[in-house]
Amino acid sequence: MGIAKEGLPFILVPLILSLVAGAVGFISVAVGLLAITAFMVYFFRDPERVIPTDSDIIVSPADGRVTKVQALDPGSRESPTVVSIFLSPIDVHINRSPIAGTVTEVAYTRGKFLMATDPRASLLNEQNALTIQGEKITVVCKQVAGILARRIVCWKNPSDTLALGERFGLIKFSSRTDLIMPPEVEVLVKEGSRVKGGVTVVGRISK
Repeated sequence: MGIAKEGLPFILVPLILSLVAGAVGFISVAVGLLAITAFMVYFFRDPERVIPTDSDIIVSPADGRVTKVQALDPGSRESPTVVSIFLSPIDVHINRSPIAGTVTEVAYTRGKFLMATDPRASLLNEQNALTIQGEKITVVCKQVAGILARRIVCWKNPSDTLALGERFGLIKFSSRTDLIMPPEVEVLVKEGSRVKGGVTVVGRISK
């Protein structure tokens, strides 16, 4: 079990403060700060995952609960489908690539910080969209900030390659990840499903 390096300041600061508080006799403060340190270690955990190997599958880009499975254009049979995943503060916040492919575009957009479950969040919130082109399909994966999340981290750039389930970034604190898939993908999850990044199969190429 690793720890995302972006979490180190959030871990070390309360840890150091707890040691100082304990040294000067503020035991209850020290205990509270240690509890915060423990939560930060838990929050920024980066577990290893066993990634499936089937070339026709799309895996979840995040841990969390599926809050939406919807056609972008309900009136069209050729409409892409968006799957939205809500990440609570207790979920792993590492994002993983849903397919193997090449990053063709990374588009960051400043925005608001509405609740991640708000239907408007996908359009109005701070977000980072990766377009990933695979051998058979192209998908878009959006990192969407929530009311607590104020920092989106992306480790990849255009022309970088990604393996299936490879880490590409994280979102600090409560957030949302949207996956937009083309119509030839059969969606295998439904609203309310719990998914694990890089492990849960959310779709399969049907053509």
